[in-house]
Amino acid sequence: MSFFLHLRTFSLLALLGLSAACTTAPVDRSPDAMSVPVQQDASAADPASQGTARGAGRDAASLRGVPYAQSLPVQAVREDARLPLLDLTVPPDNLWQRIRNGYGMPDLHDPLVAERQSWYLNRPDMLRRIFERGRRYLHHIVEELEKRGMPTELALLPMVESAFNPQALSSARAMGIWQFIPSTGKNYNLDQNWWVDERRDIIASTDAALNYLQTIYELHGDWHLALASYNWGEGAVGRAIAKNQAKGLPTDYASLTMPAETRYYVPKLQALKNIIAQPETFGIHLPPIPNQPYFETVMKPERIDVAVAARLAEIPVEEFVSLNPAYHRPVINGDQAGPLVLPADKVNTFLTNLARYEAEDKPLSNWLTYRLKKGETLARVAAKFKISEARLKQINGITPRVKVRPGFNLLVPRPGSQANPELMARALPKEAPAKTAPAKPVKKNKAVAARKK
Repeated sequence: MSFFLHLRTFSLLALLGLSAACTTAPVDRSPDAMSVPVQQDASAADPASQGTARGAGRDAASLRGVPYAQSLPVQAVREDARLPLLDLTVPPDNLWQRIRNGYGMPDLHDPLVAERQSWYLNRPDMLRRIFERGRRYLHHIVEELEKRGMPTELALLPMVESAFNPQALSSARAMGIWQFIPSTGKNYNLDQNWWVDERRDIIASTDAALNYLQTIYELHGDWHLALASYNWGEGAVGRAIAKNQAKGLPTDYASLTMPAETRYYVPKLQALKNIIAQPETFGIHLPPIPNQPYFETVMKPERIDVAVAARLAEIPVEEFVSLNPAYHRPVINGDQAGPLVLPADKVNTFLTNLARYEAEDKPLSNWLTYRLKKGETLARVAAKFKISEARLKQINGITPRVKVRPGFNLLVPRPGSQANPELMARALPKEAPAKTAPAKPVKKNKAVAARKK
């Protein structure tokens, strides 16, 4: 029964989405408008900073086990509308169509949607980059959404959060395609240590993000409020709902008082949803994405360099890092994070080359651990291993706040190896800066201050 409800819901939403798209405000497609400088349109989510709201929206317990399609409102449709016939039992060849088939959230009808559509459409180069980056990750995200019975337009949320840049790092120290802040990452078991930060890990962070979205949807019983909670914090949304309830005002997303970033959050997603639903209506060419896995996983050796792993898979280091962005050291330890992620068509290549490499007894790592001796400086160690002091600090995560004493362990290139510190420094993602407390105002001596007067 739930399948037919989902099909009917999609058909209704498809008609309404087409109607909304056709009535969108005209877009300025003049040369001047098309040459607007590309900007990063990635919001920094702070989903845990406001605590947890209890009892906001529908009772969460009553929502558990209820198919998402059944929780959506039924909307009126004109009797003379001709809807396309879709056979959802046959998987489409194009992943974009699979995403469209799984749309399940109510559309947001708000003037900000048309404004955001215009914003994106006037930045075609930016859209192309987002779509190209998303090719690597979308199939996995859609698979995970469908396993949970969640609306597939949520696969577009990383476009809003990070522009599908796994190395995105916000001023609030949120990182990865889903932009987890440190505290929420810890709440959802994402490791954050010297070797890795799983907030960037594609598989682990996607699992955590969808678990979190499920939790806040069950809290509110409304996808728009759940998305507001993902951006603003469920506690903040709960308090905004309570304020409106106390005043006898509506408590839907559009009626709440919220920060500008959150006010634009759902319109951004709706705008992207509309563009992808009917790209030809907006004059956009959406290159098809094969409806098949882009990557697969393999168990990693006990210790292997990022550069060596990329070479064994016969892919550029940048491509390897884009699929394994959790690692911020040039060496991968076997007990850190999950398996290696490789392009699906390179798995056999990697395994064959790895077996040959190990049979020839070649080292899988060109980096050593060096313990700093008493009286040694970083500059002296850098010169000894023919690496610049700046690169030595960057590769070891040494910031001005890190105290380097005798006995401090450093990663250094193996003498005579093919380690390339410059390449790794460019390719590896940057670490989140350590949280610093605001400087305290200097207290002036009252007697001195009086004398100065």
